[in-house]
Amino acid sequence: MKNIVYATSEAVPFIKTGGLADVAGSLPKCFDKNYFDIRVILPKYACMKQEWKDRMEYITHFYMDLGYKNCYVGIMHIEYEGIHFYFIDNEYYFSGPHPYDGGTWDLEKFAFFSKAVLSVLPVIGFQPQIIHCHDWQTGLVPVYLHDTFQQNPFFWGIKTIMTIHNLKFQGVWDVKTIQSITGLSNYYFTPDKLEAYKDANYLKGGLVFADAITTVSNTYAEEIKTPFYGEGLDGLMRARTNSLRGIVNGIDYDEFNPATDPHIAQTYDARTFRKEKVKNKLALQADLGLNQDPDVMLIGIVSRLTDQKGFDLIAYIMDELCQDAVQIVVLGTGEERYENMFRHFDWKYHGKVSAQIYYDEPLSHRIYAASDAFLMPSLFEPCGLSQLMSLRYGTLPIVRETGGLKDTVEPYNEYEGTGTGFSFTNYNAHEMLSTIRYAERIYYDNRHEWNQMIDRAMAADFSWHNSARQYEEMYNWLIGE
Repeated sequence: MKNIVYATSEAVPFIKTGGLADVAGSLPKCFDKNYFDIRVILPKYACMKQEWKDRMEYITHFYMDLGYKNCYVGIMHIEYEGIHFYFIDNEYYFSGPHPYDGGTWDLEKFAFFSKAVLSVLPVIGFQPQIIHCHDWQTGLVPVYLHDTFQQNPFFWGIKTIMTIHNLKFQGVWDVKTIQSITGLSNYYFTPDKLEAYKDANYLKGGLVFADAITTVSNTYAEEIKTPFYGEGLDGLMRARTNSLRGIVNGIDYDEFNPATDPHIAQTYDARTFRKEKVKNKLALQADLGLNQDPDVMLIGIVSRLTDQKGFDLIAYIMDELCQDAVQIVVLGTGEERYENMFRHFDWKYHGKVSAQIYYDEPLSHRIYAASDAFLMPSLFEPCGLSQLMSLRYGTLPIVRETGGLKDTVEPYNEYEGTGTGFSFTNYNAHEMLSTIRYAERIYYDNRHEWNQMIDRAMAADFSWHNSARQYEEMYNWLIGE
């Protein structure tokens, strides 16, 4: 039996701010229980729903040194869908209204968490061969493991994996502060270890000391070796290229299933979408005040409204696009200028554009089901999940070729009759517009081809089970089997 611990700052269904939670919560249950015992350790946040706190059982507590402090470490436990989840309890660190607060407080909080992850293992009697660390919040786990924990034979031979979900976030602060928080010696604060550009960097520490590094798509793994995507760590990524691999995230195919989805107006599958899918469009048009028209091409956008997601491109061509025979529905929140931009176009082109500036999970499902195409022109996208959901619902993605978007959406080729969506290469507004217009042409003039593309999109497999096979292979390789 292979014992593996996931160290993560969030996991569904307990706490979620982004895609990291989906990975940490959904992936462990996709492994063969006969060969893998995977357990997850995360903080016990005060802001978790009460129903989860009520289900937790107290295991034990102890005290642990962190820098100059002596800290309480409580261990709570839930078994959920066959997986053991352990929660590190400390009200001083985890009592805020959100999982992340920003600034030095987060750095101290996750230094405590990283050290606690290692400290609880002998206490719960679980000795892993691998600790799989996710993002900068757990970057100190491989560092601490290399440090004082080597005095205890329990920790000898444990391997670590560092997974980068988004390289933009690294956990950076000045060396002096981090040294006093973490209690790590001068040895660790040099440019070949935790120091980067005169500051201390948690993620860098994890990347230097981990035995293997993964990120969430093959293309992103290549991109982060370049200065544009490397966020200052591209040199380290090139140096560790033999230890780096990309494995695309999945989505939960039970939760995102147009055949059984309780949130959508009309269920459908790969056999019935030609008749049934359009009923979702008509229902959504009625609810959101769009002109009722089963034939018009509806373009969906579900996203954080930020620069990273390509909204400056959309802003640039939105007036032009609204001259076409399309409708656009947007769901999400983010930067004020983009929220206001979509409100403006909703007012200016009412009946063609609907801006829903909030976030609502059931409505997102309805947009995936109702739309004909899904627009995602990201500047960079480590993996991206929205395009996987739209493929699942037979809604053809229009994406920029970057990161996971390039790996998961096969561009339409009219000569070979292949592809599951549309893509463009350069980060350029008119290149995006001409790709959208190409999609419009196929939609209106060649419906047979469009429907065959939907067949291929709905047949693609981006379930977690697909990702889990690749992780299994990596775990076996790392353990040496």
